[in-house]
Amino acid sequence: MKKRKEDSVQTALHPNHIGIKEAAGYMTGEAGNMFALTYISSFLKVFYTDVLRIPTEKVARIFLFSRLWDCINDPLWGAAVASRRPGKNGKFRPYLKWLAVPLAISEMLCFINVRSFTQSQALILVFAYCTYILFGMLYTGVNVPFGSLASVITDDPQGRTLLSTFRSIGTGIGAAAPMLLAPMLIYSKVDDGAGGTYNVANGRGMFLFSAVMAACAIVFYLVSYKTTRERVRLPDEKFNAKKTYLGMLKSRPFVILALAGILISGQLQFASLNQYLYKNYFCNTSLSALGTVAQYLPTVIMLPLTGRLVRRFGKKELSTTGSLVAAIASILLCVLRPSPDNPALFLAMQFVIGCGYCIVSITNWAVVADVIDYQQYVTGEHAESAIYAVYTFCRKLGQTIADYGGLMLLGRIGYSADRMANAGFVPGVSEGILRVCTIIPAVVYSLIFVLYTLFPLTKKRLEPIYAHIRKANEE
Repeated sequence: MKKRKEDSVQTALHPNHIGIKEAAGYMTGEAGNMFALTYISSFLKVFYTDVLRIPTEKVARIFLFSRLWDCINDPLWGAAVASRRPGKNGKFRPYLKWLAVPLAISEMLCFINVRSFTQSQALILVFAYCTYILFGMLYTGVNVPFGSLASVITDDPQGRTLLSTFRSIGTGIGAAAPMLLAPMLIYSKVDDGAGGTYNVANGRGMFLFSAVMAACAIVFYLVSYKTTRERVRLPDEKFNAKKTYLGMLKSRPFVILALAGILISGQLQFASLNQYLYKNYFCNTSLSALGTVAQYLPTVIMLPLTGRLVRRFGKKELSTTGSLVAAIASILLCVLRPSPDNPALFLAMQFVIGCGYCIVSITNWAVVADVIDYQQYVTGEHAESAIYAVYTFCRKLGQTIADYGGLMLLGRIGYSADRMANAGFVPGVSEGILRVCTIIPAVVYSLIFVLYTLFPLTKKRLEPIYAHIRKANEE
């Protein structure tokens, strides 16, 4: 009891202490992000292949080219946000208000079934390229300042962990909603003629659900704008892009963070291929909801414990252990290879993987804030949005590799819209989908574990950095 009181006093003494209310406000912004992103990430490729009937290799090129554009787009957004002087509403918060509606509209545009207007493959491809690139540009325009916002809401280490924890809750809310609800609304059941059924994508249902997610994103972004405050004072200094970006390349913590970001985001995106697994291997798209529960339930269980565990062991230390658990479980799933009539084994192993990965997910954004502090500690410069923009690009790069590689692998094992869009289990192809969806995660989670073992910002090393940053911000 005495120790708890001492902890409370220490937290209250920090000049930029925040409470649950503001952390919850930041959480709503992340939920808005995920309402927009998760539905796009998880179901747009199904919309392209099964509704627009775009061949898998051409869908892969759409994602590849769009991410290549991000090589230019993301650093430009980072520089633009970093160069902007704080106004009466702050430096980062206004972007939530300015871009909420345009981003929502761009999401809806991606799910317009232009095939009902034209059969021209060229026109369909042009529309797909334009709408997806527009969505990516606007999403970056919101996500870069939103991510940077955490570093100016508070510089209290415990507050940072609280923000990261609540951001994870927002991720769960915003991601679980489309993953749980979409399969019930965007697929139609078809009789297979042998007493069973299988599911096919419904273009109209997919568009209507995108409108629902767009509306939710707008509401949650505006709530986040209203309920957060930028209280860490930033100096009015000129942004030196060359010095900042070169400094990142020389920073071991940032390089490891960036590589981990590629793998973490890549694996999350690669998991969207499970939609094909549920549809064409287990022949039951309702399993998508159970898979979502298996993925996010461990996060719900760990959330109340994370703050205490971080204070005792440290973020790097916990993430190393969690990634090891995820790696071992994913390797076991790859070896066990569940049969089509045994989805319970697949879902159970997904839960175990989630138990390990959830620690990485909950602490991830606090680790990003630590790396931002480390860069200020080493260089003396504030470059929150620039660092976050590069990290965002790395996460997009991971998504690109996952989307392009995953779709090319689907094509290699024989998946084609003409053959698989209106089919259930197809021998050879369906087993290939299972191999793809189990081998790649085993490799990726193992690499994430290796990177976290090499990450240098331990709990002990961060203590003098926190003290330095706090003193610098008070001057």
